Amino acid sequence: MPKPIYPLLLVLYSLLAALPTGLAAAELPFSVAEVQRRTLPDEQVLDGVIEAVNRSTVSAQTAGRVEEIMVDVNDFVPQGAPIVRIRNIEQRAGLEQAQASLREAQARFIEAEAEYKRIRGVYERQLVAKAQMDSVTATLNAAKARLEAAQAGVTQARESLGYTIINAPYSGIVLERHVELGESIQPGKPLMTGFSLDELRVVVNVPQRLIGPVRQHRQARVLPLNGGNSIAAEKLIFFPYADPQSNVFKVRVYLPKKTGGLYPGMFVKTAFRVGEDQRLTVARSALVQRGEVSAVYVVKEGQVNLRQVRPGRTEGDQVEILAGLEAGEQVALDPIQAGVYLKERPQIGGQ
Repeated sequence: MPKPIYPLLLVLYSLLAALPTGLAAAELPFSVAEVQRRTLPDEQVLDGVIEAVNRSTVSAQTAGRVEEIMVDVNDFVPQGAPIVRIRNIEQRAGLEQAQASLREAQARFIEAEAEYKRIRGVYERQLVAKAQMDSVTATLNAAKARLEAAQAGVTQARESLGYTIINAPYSGIVLERHVELGESIQPGKPLMTGFSLDELRVVVNVPQRLIGPVRQHRQARVLPLNGGNSIAAEKLIFFPYADPQSNVFKVRVYLPKKTGGLYPGMFVKTAFRVGEDQRLTVARSALVQRGEVSAVYVVKEGQVNLRQVRPGRTEGDQVEILAGLEAGEQVALDPIQAGVYLKERPQIGGQ
């Protein structure tokens, strides 16, 4: 081989030695993404207690004796289901009497209407005096008024009869029972107390120093203590005054309807938005959990390494990283593929 070829070979060898031993990011069998700083809501976490929006005591609207109690404490009752029945003999008799009065009023009205039509025909032929025509007109109007009064009486009597069966105003759970079987009751007597699990809210005491930003942003999310996903509030209701003893404002945080896993009386954390801040984030799919350790696969110069990180809160498809990464680093979006690649790579290199 001629000597002029030697310098060229030395240059090529130097270039090959300088190349990284790992694969380029474009040749990796998984996608990567850059760690970036994003604008995330700045939040203040406060303690709160869950309560039912619908909690009420059902009272009697008519007098009578308790004849049947269909539910008891801790029972679930669907909306509209009967819970207490009151003896209805008097109310039923009142309805029958009102219906009889209605039939009589209808007969009187039909008779007065027929007489009015007969006299009007004669009056139009000028065979009777106007005074007689006025008399039958007044009689017809009086009969019509008595008919309307009788109809109203039937409606009232039927309503009173309906008061003898007390139905659940909404689906919920019975908390207290205030009457016993056979007890005589009067209108206004409490019968049952219950609450609904369909609509819940969190009551939070917000310090005076935070009430301004909380009012401005009007955003909050509930953080269950069991570690589940946060629940965004539907709306916030602010009390217009502070407690004179503690100087805190009460805020009601309303949850979406039929939110599962939460019950009145539970203690929860509530995060209120008070501003914005720049936070380091990665795609949620990049995070891998190994027991209690959170980690990501970091790709640098073709090398893949598993690195432990400390995640913060999750916002959509992004996870805040509190420690373990720096802006601009590359992480694997498919941790499973990255783990397989990391295990197989030494074998490939050894072939």
